[in-house]
Amino acid sequence: MPIMWILLIAIVVLIGWLVATYNGLVGLKVKVDEAWSDIDVQTKRRYDLIPNIVETVKGYASHEAGVFEEVTKARSVAMGATNPQAKAEAENMLAGTLKSLFAVAENYPELKANVNFLDLQKTLADIEDKIQAARRFYNGNVRDFNTKILVFPNNLIANTLGFTKRDFFEAEAAAKENVQVKF
Repeated sequence: MPIMWILLIAIVVLIGWLVATYNGLVGLKVKVDEAWSDIDVQTKRRYDLIPNIVETVKGYASHEAGVFEEVTKARSVAMGATNPQAKAEAENMLAGTLKSLFAVAENYPELKANVNFLDLQKTLADIEDKIQAARRFYNGNVRDFNTKILVFPNNLIANTLGFTKRDFFEAEAAAKENVQVKF
């Protein structure tokens, strides 16, 4: 009879561990999905702001059509990206085109002094900060999720139930290079 109790307790403990591990994996997966959604929310705010910036600059620099087309194209590509790698590449391309747009703006002192343009720049900077925070939050959750599904014995359950590693949101190669300061 005691062997039966020991076996029953072992089965209950095993089932409890399986349930706890599964629920932990689901909880982390939901956090990763939530974090990805946060990135989407912040980038949507930026996408909504970009046409206003383009129109403001257009009013002063209408002959810079190529820059405006590049920004619009990059915005469309970024809006259509669905996974972290594609989104990171599209966001990096968009950031590059925005730099070009602001470089054009540098050539127009009256634009740089325009209150609406300054407000749009400030709003964009605020959104960029929030996007960076959302990316860090996402990467932290991906780290926790990936660690949980890779460690033994959780990996046995994760593989069996189809949990797979998630990709980190990584910076573009140019952002990783050392900044050259020249005087």
